[in-house]
Amino acid sequence: MNKIFLPIVFIFFSTTALVAQIRPGTPSGLKQSSDELSYLNPKEYIIGGTTVKGTQFLDKDILIQISKLSKGDQITVPGEATTNAIKNLWEQGLFDDVQLNIDHIKEDSIFFELVVVERPRLTKLNIKGLKKGETEEIRTKLNDKTGKIVNENLMNTARSIIEKHFNDKGYLYTEVKFDQEKDPNEANNVILNITVDKNSKVKAHSITFEGNKEFSSAKLRKYLKKTHQQAWYKVFGSGKFQRSKYEEDKEKMIAKMQDKGYRDAEILSDTVTRHSDKSVDIHMKLYEGPKYYFGDIVWAGNAKYSSDVLSKILGIDKGEVFSEERLEKKLRNSPNSDDVSSLYLNDGYLTFNVDPVQTKVQGDTISLEMRMYEGPQYTVNKVSVKGNDITNDRVVMREVRTKPGQKFSKEAVVRTTREIAQLGNFDEAKTDVKPIPNPADGTVDIQYSVTEKPSDQVELSGGFGGGRIIGTLGLTFNNFSARNLFNLKEWKPLPKGDGQKLSLRGQTNGKQYQSYSFSFSEPWLGGKKPLYFGVSAFTSLSTYSSTYDASYQAVFTENDPRIRLNGVTFSLGQRLKWPDDYFQLNHSINLQQYKLHNYYGGFLFSNGTAYNLNLTEQLSRNSVDAPIYPTSGSNIRLTVQLTPPYSLWNNTNYTTAPDEIKYKWTEYNKWKFEAQWFIRIYGKLVLKSQAQFGFLGMYNSAVGQSAFERFKLGGDGMQGFDYLQGSEVIGMRGYANNAIVPEGTSEQNMSIARNSGSPIFNKYQLELRYPVMTGQQATVFLLGFAEGGNTWNSFKDFNPFNVRRSAGVGARVFLPIFGLLGIDYGYAFDRIPGVPDGGRQGFTFSIAQQMGGF
Repeated sequence: MNKIFLPIVFIFFSTTALVAQIRPGTPSGLKQSSDELSYLNPKEYIIGGTTVKGTQFLDKDILIQISKLSKGDQITVPGEATTNAIKNLWEQGLFDDVQLNIDHIKEDSIFFELVVVERPRLTKLNIKGLKKGETEEIRTKLNDKTGKIVNENLMNTARSIIEKHFNDKGYLYTEVKFDQEKDPNEANNVILNITVDKNSKVKAHSITFEGNKEFSSAKLRKYLKKTHQQAWYKVFGSGKFQRSKYEEDKEKMIAKMQDKGYRDAEILSDTVTRHSDKSVDIHMKLYEGPKYYFGDIVWAGNAKYSSDVLSKILGIDKGEVFSEERLEKKLRNSPNSDDVSSLYLNDGYLTFNVDPVQTKVQGDTISLEMRMYEGPQYTVNKVSVKGNDITNDRVVMREVRTKPGQKFSKEAVVRTTREIAQLGNFDEAKTDVKPIPNPADGTVDIQYSVTEKPSDQVELSGGFGGGRIIGTLGLTFNNFSARNLFNLKEWKPLPKGDGQKLSLRGQTNGKQYQSYSFSFSEPWLGGKKPLYFGVSAFTSLSTYSSTYDASYQAVFTENDPRIRLNGVTFSLGQRLKWPDDYFQLNHSINLQQYKLHNYYGGFLFSNGTAYNLNLTEQLSRNSVDAPIYPTSGSNIRLTVQLTPPYSLWNNTNYTTAPDEIKYKWTEYNKWKFEAQWFIRIYGKLVLKSQAQFGFLGMYNSAVGQSAFERFKLGGDGMQGFDYLQGSEVIGMRGYANNAIVPEGTSEQNMSIARNSGSPIFNKYQLELRYPVMTGQQATVFLLGFAEGGNTWNSFKDFNPFNVRRSAGVGARVFLPIFGLLGIDYGYAFDRIPGVPDGGRQGFTFSIAQQMGGF
């Protein structure tokens, strides 16, 4: 009897509890007696309808669907259906109260009433405990929470967002607390106060491994490039622990192990445990597995090239350590394009594919079959460019190497992308190429997408020189259009779009010094061939006062020392096809006039007029991959500058000739070689190496060295006065401007040597560069450098290994409107005797210099 009675009691009370919220009512004047419902005698009804009361924002029909009390359904009352209706609504987390009432019963139909009280909604967030910038970052990420119902789900989501945000920044133990208060201005709304305590940044105290036999723990830690273990010798700390970067590091570590032949390597488990409030301990359990080697490699499906040719390009022999990374690189991802895929893609096989299949694993040897799909050869059909809103189509299209009718070539596509970047008018990071194959006719359309960037530059600066403030205003328009010069509709604010370059520059400090220059260049003269044309001109006047008034203001007279310089240059250049099409040959003719009056500025004469008429030939090869921040390629130039050998045919006795005759027509031969190489060392880290050499020769020993075109080594490399006075300035950080003079120069001749320059120089440079930002708005990179250079008066003293040395650090910022801005700090290891402070100068600044340093 007891065994039967207890289950009955349990069922009775359970059923009663589940239907406790069902409240019979007497709406519409219909009275329902309580004996109509019996928990021991449930009845079956058909739902006649359900109404909802108490909603403010929620849809009533959706609530009825959630309750599953749909009209026409058969239901047992009391029963599970009514209990589940309330349960389903509670589980939504949207209500503070839910009631299910029986509105009325009519014959075999029952009508329900749902009465709900919605939870309050979020009006606004108050974030406490953070700095202003951090608060705004969090508020931006939580903006979409405003207006939503405040429940546990919302708070858990907000907590996860905040914790992840600070975990990514190294704050692994961030604490988040919530507090609600009613909004006095909005009924049934609340303000959510969020208090955030970031605590300290967390570092990796220790990183330990288990199960590693072939790989030492030290080697494995090196594979974790962004997760570093603390150590006493790491002066600047080991860096913060970031969960996202740690996950990346684990994948890269396993990839490194697999690249060494351990293709089965995996992390069985890893734990990150709290060591202290500021550090964690990391422990990984590894499985290395056996070391594998390449076995037989056979080719299948190749018709265009023989297996021997493909195996030679692959360059992997049987018995070598198995490396999927190396295999993939030689099949399709070689940075030098010497892979199998490039062989086909450069020959029109746009849809080529190769799939390496492991056909046999015998012991530690893996045999492969290269299953190839060559596909048809594609011919270029249409070539288009989009995104060039300012630059004319023809300016971009003339740089395109993929011409209609030619076979598709990956190499031509890559080269086109480089040439478009070299224009300087587009953001090279956003240049995109989209091949659109047409399998029906074996053609491919190629679309180049570009994004215009500001390319015009302004130089507005003030500096101190010659004892006075010097003001400079320079304007450079890098995408000028001369043909629209008289079309006012194209002035925006100047006519643009033809890829020409116009530069205007003025510099003055008042009456003492004035300089004005102009240059114009057209890279495609005539528009049909890459024939470069340029013209430039300058004029300057420097006057030095010998008298001053009572207030120490300079008073200029006709007898004061002065120098007037005028010059004009015409240039013509052409791209060559041999030895390859990276070469260019430039020709230029220059005429400069020097008018000296009582001028003792370091030249070999002080009164008279001199002319410098010279022809310059320059052979160059530029294959760098980007104009702003190169990561590969080289830039090499050989320059020869010659004047006519006047002294060999004019029957003048230069031994006794006065200065106005001896130096009227300057004669010399000048030879320069300069080269740069860019190599990506690791990731974004780039090594730039550079070598420069210059020699100024003479035709006649009776005339001697030229008074102009000498080399001045040291300082920031900015030309200033020296460029307009016939000297070539070569920067060398760590030393003052023009400080590096030939060894053995006496103190009496030191000033003359620094002002006039030297006929021979060489310089070497190594520079490590790392980009902080690369984009359309700005490019910023940091650098460390080591330099060595020297000057000599004659070849008998020349020793390319005897150099003055310096090293230091610096930064560069490239802004499209200003060009390149730089600051460096260099330390000079070798003092220059007779020069103030030994010729040393710590900081140097540069403005609007070209990236190449040429």
